[in-house]
Formats: sequence, C-alpha cells, structure tokens
Amino acid sequence: MTDPAWLRAQWDKYAPHYDRSIGFLERLQFAGGREWVCAQASGDVLEVAIGTGLNLGHYPADVRVTGLDLSPAMLELAKRRADDLGRPVTLRQGGAEALPFPDAGFDTVVCTLGLCGFPDDRAALAEMHRVLRPGGALLLLDHVGSHHRPLHWAQGLLERVTLRQIGDHQTRRPLPLVIDVGFEITKAERLKLGTAERLVARKPA
Repeated sequence: MTDPAWLRAQWDKYAPHYDRSIGFLERLQFAGGREWVCAQASGDVLEVAIGTGLNLGHYPADVRVTGLDLSPAMLELAKRRADDLGRPVTLRQGGAEALPFPDAGFDTVVCTLGLCGFPDDRAALAEMHRVLRPGGALLLLDHVGSHHRPLHWAQGLLERVTLRQIGDHQTRRPLPLVIDVGFEITKAERLKLGTAERLVARKPA
C-alpha cells in the first residue's frame, strides 16, 4: 500500500505543472470526457480528486460542488480556478478511501482521472457508494488497462515508472469493482483502443 504522506508530497510537487503536463494527453486520449461527465451531474455534487479544478468550468450552473483532494497544493489551485470562474465550491483535504462526509449526503459523485492514483481503488469506490443518496449517480472517467495484449503489455511497462513517480496505475479496470461495491452500471463507453473508459452507475434506490 502506498504511504499517503509520500503520495501527498508527490502530488504537491507536481501540482504547479499538472495542467501543462496533462494537456496533450487530455486532447489525445480524453477529449470531451470532462464535458461528458460533468454535463450529467445534478444536485449536490462531490468531486473526488478534484485536483486543480479542471472540471469546474463544465458543471451545470445549478449544481452545488464540493471538491476533495489529498494534495493541499492542488486544492489551492482549484480554489484559484473557482474564484476566476466565479464558481462557488466547498473544498476539503483528505483521502478517497476515507471520505470525511456523512452517509447519503450527495446526489452525484464525480471522479475523473483519479481512481488510477488511489492506493486502494476498491475502498474508494465503496466510500463513494456510502456518501451517495439512494438513486444517486456515480460518474467516472479514467485511463484503464487495454484489452489489446500488446498495448496492455506496454501499459505495464509504463506503470513501473508512474507508480514510482506519483503512484499512478496504468492497467486498472474500475468497472468490475464498481459493480462489486453495489452500483448498477447504466452506461459504459470504452474508447481509444480500450485505454479510456467513461462510466455512469447508480446506487440502487
């Protein structure tokens, strides 16, 4: 299990460079993904791993956003972005595997490009299930292990590097875990030779 203090320190160091370094990858692998996710959010929204707040400009005007991140440096950048956008947002520091929120407090949980970096992705998904109201929506976007063997092998090689750098997994597949913790999948799209996935799931009413 990755040490949370180490992981927080790594993301704090990475925060000032995050937007610039991920820009090309976003356009290449995830174009339109943030818009796709955020357009489906409603009511009280929790964004887990809000990072620098790249989603904030894509939410409907009438949703109420709470953002959580492990990295204080990321949260500071998210606050600046929210201020620039004139977007009210509540920001909390903490880990995804132990969300500091009561049961059934949100209508929507959003996580974009975050599950790949959680030390325990199953625990994080179980926490997302806990804080959602019955009938609430889980909206996910992430890079996943490809079903094409040569590409999956290459992802495995890259993973050896990214795990040491920022604890980032390249070969995970959230969908089975989403089902395992109690969600019902309502929409799933696998793109870019199976390396990117968009999911909508519901907590049973």
